[in-house]
Amino acid sequence: MKLAVFSTILALVAAPALAQSAKVTVEGGVVVGTETATAAIYRNIPYAAPPVGPLRWAPPAKVVPWTGERDGTKAGVSCMQTMRADGAPNSGSANGPMSEDCLQLNVFAPKGARKAPVMVWLHGGSHRYGAGWIYDGSNFARDGVVLVAINYRLGPLGYFAHPALTQAAGSGQAVGNYGLMDQIGALEWVKRNIRTFGGDPANVTVFGESAGGGSTLVLLATPKSKGLYKKAVVQSGGGWGAPTTLDDKEAEGVKAAAALGLSAPTADQLRAVPAADLIAKADGDFGPFVDGRLMTQTPAQAFAAGRANDVPLIIGSNSGEDSLMSEFGLSAAAVGKALPPAARAIYAEESAQSDEALGRAVFTDRAFGAPARWTAAKAAKGKPVWLYHFSYVGSRFRPMVTRAFHAAEIQYVFEYWGRRTPISMIKPDDQAMATLMHGCWVAFAKTGKPDCAGWPAYDPASDQLMEFGAPSGVRTNFRKSRLDAQEAAALPTLELAK
Repeated sequence: MKLAVFSTILALVAAPALAQSAKVTVEGGVVVGTETATAAIYRNIPYAAPPVGPLRWAPPAKVVPWTGERDGTKAGVSCMQTMRADGAPNSGSANGPMSEDCLQLNVFAPKGARKAPVMVWLHGGSHRYGAGWIYDGSNFARDGVVLVAINYRLGPLGYFAHPALTQAAGSGQAVGNYGLMDQIGALEWVKRNIRTFGGDPANVTVFGESAGGGSTLVLLATPKSKGLYKKAVVQSGGGWGAPTTLDDKEAEGVKAAAALGLSAPTADQLRAVPAADLIAKADGDFGPFVDGRLMTQTPAQAFAAGRANDVPLIIGSNSGEDSLMSEFGLSAAAVGKALPPAARAIYAEESAQSDEALGRAVFTDRAFGAPARWTAAKAAKGKPVWLYHFSYVGSRFRPMVTRAFHAAEIQYVFEYWGRRTPISMIKPDDQAMATLMHGCWVAFAKTGKPDCAGWPAYDPASDQLMEFGAPSGVRTNFRKSRLDAQEAAALPTLELAK
């Protein structure tokens, strides 16, 4: 999902005061990081070889060893994405320099950690934008959790297929889903290396928001990722997308090649196209798709048929996900106006306000709220799952904003205030929400249960979730008639998904 300007609001770029250096030895060599009073921080660590030249559009390869000590005190680069020439954010982009050589991660570890729980963060950005280095995991480390934030390939470098590339790969190699391959590769790196940082490779939680949340759902549906994590958190990840096939993506790739002036290119010719040209000219519906090799089913198919990896799960969405509508080119008023009388009856309160209010409510429920509840109900047949709804609006945004926009929860999960929300503007209720939500996520990482505020595991029969709002608390049958209607409307597609 596109974060648009909201990712800049939540960019977590400030680093804590650094006290002294620290060293670790990982695959590839020695990394020198820094220590604060509570954390050891290592940035810009390669988890795979540079995906350039013959490794462009190939699975992540083994790390290339380096000589001497690698500087892990500075942020790395962003993967190739749309960005203004001056390096400032553009339509949800991350800041900083870009490079095709971007498969790095940052580690925030508690000082002196021994078998600490691990959380691996997948950033959002519509599979087109963003970077792992934006996020500061110091407060997770402070509270006893090793936080790993990763980069993964984006846009046409991350999710691209073409008949020439498929032919060159052969029948046994996965194709197209290179960003997904990177995420799995990073999790494999964590499993092999995280003990060096005091982390427990047997207690890994994968979590993400927006495209990162959707990626987490895909990982739950991907057999190859099984065993690389023990728990998962999906923040505004959707989950009801229609399947896209390898044939679909190859046809898209042929059009992209034509836009680049290439007719019937070879794999080598495609790999020779400058990365900047690909980002600028190769448009498409980027994101994980059913390639039939690595990704054999969508999350909806996996959960509908009971084939998803069975792990404890937190899943939820925000009250103002409609903030994304303009990014999808949708007019809320037009969506509302087009709805039939039956829908207006179900959404009577919103319909009475305006077509725009109706359209925004329907989008939020259909794209996020209903898929989260449906997934929770399916997952609840196995390991426990906890459902949430985030509606808290930060004091800085009141009264101009009445709903929690897409990605608004991130700063509370990280208990960290970004540069667009100066600490001087934080009120006690903002800090209380951050303390609560961050504490729930930390407890889940440590124990497999968000033991906070009486949050019950989800059961479709009781239909209870935790609302993080003003006030917070357990809600029963939250928006039941609306979400039931959305599920019923989606049911034919979901039944076919099996």
